[in-house]
Amino acid sequence: MARGSTEDRVARPRLSRERVLRGAMAIADEGGIDSLTIRSLAQGLGVKPMSVYYYVANKDEILDGIIDLVFSEIELPAAGGDWRVEMRRRADSTRTTLRSHPWAIGLMESRTSPGPATLRHHDAVIATLRGAGFSQELTAHAYALIDSYVYGFALQEIGLPFEGADTVADVAEPIMEQFATGEYPHMVEMATDYYLRPGYDFGDEFTWGLDLILDALVRRLG
Repeated sequence: MARGSTEDRVARPRLSRERVLRGAMAIADEGGIDSLTIRSLAQGLGVKPMSVYYYVANKDEILDGIIDLVFSEIELPAAGGDWRVEMRRRADSTRTTLRSHPWAIGLMESRTSPGPATLRHHDAVIATLRGAGFSQELTAHAYALIDSYVYGFALQEIGLPFEGADTVADVAEPIMEQFATGEYPHMVEMATDYYLRPGYDFGDEFTWGLDLILDALVRRLG
């Protein structure tokens, strides 16, 4: 028995700040941010809670750390490239990242102790816009507008009860039964003529809206 216990200790990865934060992110990904506590984190890591406190002071420090990990997964725009291409790539990457970590949407801009990946991200976005000729004022407007759209769309997309093309009909069928009274003619028209068409994917709306925003910024820049 004793030898087995020693082997378990040898096989277990050594605890580190990186492992603590990765463990915290995994818990949040699986059960949401409310499921993340020092106790649940220690249990997931297979250690005692006091061992966790050696690497992080409290839950706020954990949140700062895992939000920084989220930012590290988002592709950075390149200041020397075409700003529109770079902003699109960054927006697409942000949306993909937030689908993997939906709990992060409400925390992305709330941290008052941002980590290095977070700061690099913000600096790269500003550098790309300023390098393209955006004034400081227009840079601030563009950054806020793009992020409001991306975060808002990601939040809406995550909350929808369907996913991907041709999955709307399964959810819409019981709702459509309420349309028989004739009280909602415009909803019936949109559902039957647009949303329930073969191949409709709500995710495609992201590109349409992002193009609209970038087109408007091109005109303002001009």
